[in-house]
Amino acid sequence: MKAAVVNQYNQKLEIKEMEVPTIERGEVLVKIEACGVCHTDLHAAHGDWPVKPKLPLIPGHEGVGIVTEVGEGVTNIKVGDRVGIPWLFSACGECEYCLTGRETLCPDQENGGYSVDGGYAEYCKAPAHYVAKIPDNVDPVEIAPILCAGVTTYKALKVSEAKPGDWVAIYGIGGLGHVALQYAKAMGFNVIAVDIQDDKLELATKLGADKTINGLKLDPVQAITEEVGGVQAAISVAVTKKAFEQAYQSVKRGGTLVVVGLPHEDLPIPIFDTVLNGVTVRGSIVGTRKDMQEALEFAAQGKVKTNIETAPLDSINEVFEKMEKGQINGRIVLTM
Repeated sequence: MKAAVVNQYNQKLEIKEMEVPTIERGEVLVKIEACGVCHTDLHAAHGDWPVKPKLPLIPGHEGVGIVTEVGEGVTNIKVGDRVGIPWLFSACGECEYCLTGRETLCPDQENGGYSVDGGYAEYCKAPAHYVAKIPDNVDPVEIAPILCAGVTTYKALKVSEAKPGDWVAIYGIGGLGHVALQYAKAMGFNVIAVDIQDDKLELATKLGADKTINGLKLDPVQAITEEVGGVQAAISVAVTKKAFEQAYQSVKRGGTLVVVGLPHEDLPIPIFDTVLNGVTVRGSIVGTRKDMQEALEFAAQGKVKTNIETAPLDSINEVFEKMEKGQINGRIVLTM
């Protein structure tokens, strides 16, 4: 099979022929149709996070394809099913987090395209109990980003504890943010989109944002405070320290900042203001299998649609270059 492989950090991926994975008990083999490209894949290729991925590595955790083989003991998936292979590749199923519906916090989890090989390949194997069943009558290319961008932002909005009618600010209208905006609208929130690029704010308007703010032209904190008195929840999917600080400051008393993006800098939290204003700061990473079902259903109903470009697997290095330069308006999906 053809695959895109990280052999060494900070080097171009190699497009090479590899053996098709051999499945074991409880696993399925998936012929990949499409795989979304996430910023996490770029971090995996660079090895610049504290927890390093394995090498060599096939990245990709938004892979969608058709099951071609099932291992012994598999009863929930059959040959011919369309499934997705997400970031939460597997978890132990026995720790306190797994047993209380918080499997994304499992200390023994494996992550697709990071600690195990992922979807930048013509075939990928995965545990049958952790693949996502893709709803019928959806385009595999269009649904692929929901496996990460979708479920991640949907979960972030869920844990914000905002209620229908509340004001929510989305900081960063990129691959994650433009999806977060749509989930927020589908969940009944009033949405303020904040970015520093006009083309992304134009996209936000088309997707239903109630207000947009260019952070280079206006102070988002001042604008949000004056117009709506602060937001109940701010979701920061941007990757700059300033965006996180602004997101925190735009939350009203009793509100919540949900941290999703992963900039390299530390995020200073003013203790006095946090205590005095009763502000909650919460980290949120991807979503559980149940969150995934719900996120996929929103998309299957047409309430959430990713803004995508397609590219062949062979062009992954060019795609990464565009990503590093911030030239992707939405999400790129690799086709096999």
